[in-house]
Amino acid sequence: MATQIDKEACREAYNQVRDDNTDTNWAVFKYEGSRILPADQGSDYGEFKKMCTDDARLFCFLRIMTGDAMSKRAKFILITWIGESIGGLQRAKISTDKALVKEVVQNFAKEFMISDPKELNEDYLREEIKKAGGANYDAQTE
Repeated sequence: MATQIDKEACREAYNQVRDDNTDTNWAVFKYEGSRILPADQGSDYGEFKKMCTDDARLFCFLRIMTGDAMSKRAKFILITWIGESIGGLQRAKISTDKALVKEVVQNFAKEFMISDPKELNEDYLREEIKKAGGANYDAQTE
């Protein structure tokens, strides 16, 4: 059965993360049968990480504040989480289903495919997004 996405519900969660007037800085989209739906959203990074379990297949949209001494700005990341115990067929399917998610989640600076919880380290992601961000005036003070 072909995977479908609840575009309206997912777009609402996506827009919450992108909205500068909310505290929401992450949204997770999960599989429910052959549908992709919003699972949860929030502001506590630890709560987000708890959702990334060995038996989960998720798409995660994160806001990370970055910048340097001259400017601070929000940057966005799309993470495809594939837990270690996910089988080969489901792993393969998530790659094609990502196109459905990208119809909703259209603006992000960097994309990751992660299976190892160590790679969810917030400092690591912040450094990666900083590298992708261009000019870094903090280097002048180092």
